[in-house]
Amino acid sequence: MIRIETYKPEYYPLWNQFIENSKNGIFFFLRDYMEYHSDRFEDHSLLFFKNDKLVAVMPANIKDDCLNSHDGLTFGGIISNRKMTMFLMLKIFSELKDYLKSNGINKVLYKAIPHIYHSLPAEEDLYALIRNKAKLIRRDVASTILMEERIPFSRSRSKNIKNGQKNVFNIKESYDFETFMTIKEKQLFIKHGVKPTHSAAEMNLLASRFPNNIKLFTAEINQEMCCGVITYASKNVAHAQYQTTDAEFNLRANDLIYDFLINNYYKDKKYFDFGISTEKDGLYLNEGLIDYKERFGARAVVHDFYEWEIQ
Repeated sequence: MIRIETYKPEYYPLWNQFIENSKNGIFFFLRDYMEYHSDRFEDHSLLFFKNDKLVAVMPANIKDDCLNSHDGLTFGGIISNRKMTMFLMLKIFSELKDYLKSNGINKVLYKAIPHIYHSLPAEEDLYALIRNKAKLIRRDVASTILMEERIPFSRSRSKNIKNGQKNVFNIKESYDFETFMTIKEKQLFIKHGVKPTHSAAEMNLLASRFPNNIKLFTAEINQEMCCGVITYASKNVAHAQYQTTDAEFNLRANDLIYDFLINNYYKDKKYFDFGISTEKDGLYLNEGLIDYKERFGARAVVHDFYEWEIQ
C-alpha cells in the first residue's frame, strides 16, 4: 500500500536525508535550496511511503489545477530510493493518479531528471509516464562531456586557448557574485532584454548554503573581472549554470576558464555539462551556442518534459 503525504516542515530532516541517499537526487532538491524562492511558488511537494517507509519524493508546486515538477528547478520528477523497482513505480503512479483526482488536480507537467545525474539507473518514471498516457511535449538539448572518454577540443578551440594563455589572465575561484551577476544582467539585457533567473543576492545566499556545490570561477586582467562561469557540482556532474563575458574586453577568456575546469578542477567528475542551447520550448536550436560547446568535445544529452492529463 502506497501512502502519499504533502511536504510539511516537520519532514525537513527526513526529506533531506532521503535526497542524500537516493539514486537520482542532487543538492538542489534539498529543502534549503528549494525554499530560497518559496515566496514565488505554492509548494506541493509529495512524499511516497510504502508500509511507513519513505520510498520516493517529488519536488512540486501547484498552479491552478496543475501540479508542476517543479517550476523553480531546472528538472525534477520523482526521486527514488536505491531499491526502487519498476513494479513499485507503477504502483506509485496509480496511487498518485487517485491522489490527484481526489484533490481536483487535472494535469501534471513533469520535468524528467536527465540520466547523467543518476547514480544508479533510474528511469522507471519514464516508462510509468508512457503507461499512463503522458505525452512528451518538449525536448531541450544540452551538451555534455563524458570525462573518461573525452573527445579532444577542436583545433580552433585549442588555438584560442593557446593564444589566450599569452595574455596576462588570472584564472581563479572567486566569491564576487555581485560583480559577476552585474555583468551577466548587462549581457542578457543587451542580447535578449531579460534578466537572469537568479539575482546577485540569491546567488550569494545559495553559494553560502552550498559552498561545495556552487562555485564561481573568473578570469581577471589587471585585477578586473572580464568573464566568469558559475558551476553547480553534484556527485556525477559539474554543470556550467551561468557564463558571462564583459563586452568591453572581448578576449574569449572563457575558453581558458573551461579548459581549467575540464582538465583540472573537475577532471574527476563523470560528466562536465554546458547546459542547454535550445529556446522556444525546445523548438529553436541556437546553432552558434551549441557549436561553441561542441568544440570542447561535448555531445548531446536531452532534457524531456511530459504532460499528463488526469482522467
